[in-house]
Amino acid sequence: MLKLRPLLWPTIVMLPIFLFSLSLGVWQMERRAWKRDILDRIATNQAAAPLTLDELLKGDPLRFEYGRVRVSGRFLHDREFFLAARSLKNKVGMQVVTPLRTDDGVIVLFDRGWIPSEKKEPARRAEGQLPGKVDLVGVVRRSQIKRQFAPDNDPARNFWFHVDVPLMRQMAGGQPDPVLDSFFLEADATANPGGVPIGGQTRLDIPNDHLQYAITWFLIALAGAGVYLAYHWENGRLTINGHTKVKA
Repeated sequence: MLKLRPLLWPTIVMLPIFLFSLSLGVWQMERRAWKRDILDRIATNQAAAPLTLDELLKGDPLRFEYGRVRVSGRFLHDREFFLAARSLKNKVGMQVVTPLRTDDGVIVLFDRGWIPSEKKEPARRAEGQLPGKVDLVGVVRRSQIKRQFAPDNDPARNFWFHVDVPLMRQMAGGQPDPVLDSFFLEADATANPGGVPIGGQTRLDIPNDHLQYAITWFLIALAGAGVYLAYHWENGRLTINGHTKVKA
C-alpha cells in the first residue's frame, strides 16, 4: 500500500506543473479530434462533384466547406480587395479578392489567387482582368476572423490580412445576408491570361500533429509526478507497504 505525506513546498511547486501539463495534453487530444473532422470534411467535399451556386445556398454553405462550386457572373474589377503578406515560392506578394456579380444580382467574393507586389496595379496585369461573363470553379471557404496577434485590417487603405466577408461584400455593394456573408470562394488552379492571378492556393494538406504534442505533454506530467514521488521517497515521506527507503 502506498502512503504519502506531502511536503508543502514541493507540492506547491509541482502540482501546478503537473495539472498544467495534463490539461495541455487533454487539450491537444481535443484539437486532434477537431483537426480530424476538418480533414474528413476536406476529403469528402473535395471528392464530391462541383455544386452549383444555387445548390450551395440551400441551407448552410459551410456544410460544403472545401467543396467545389461552379459559379458564373461578372467580376467587379474596380472593387478589388488585396490580402497582404501572402507568399508563393518564397516570393512575397498578395492575393486578389474580387467581387463577382451573378446574373441574379448576387454578389459573391472570389479570391482569384496570388499576384506579385509589383503587379498590384490592374494595368500591369490587364490580360488577367477578365471582361464580360465568366464561368469559374471555386473552393468554399468560411469568412475569416482576426487571429491573435495578427494586424488589423485597414479597409480605408484597402489593406487586408483576413477575409472579412460581411464588410467586404458591403463595400462591394452587396446587401447584408447571413448566408452570403458566411463564405467566400477560392479559385482553382485554372490559369488566367497573362499568368496572374495564380489560383489554386487553397491549402488542403493540413498537418495533424496533435497526438505527438499530447503524448509530449502527458510524458512531462508523468515525469513531474515521478520526480515528486522520488523526492518524497528520498526524504522518507513516501512508504510502500509500510517500507521506506533505507539511507546509507
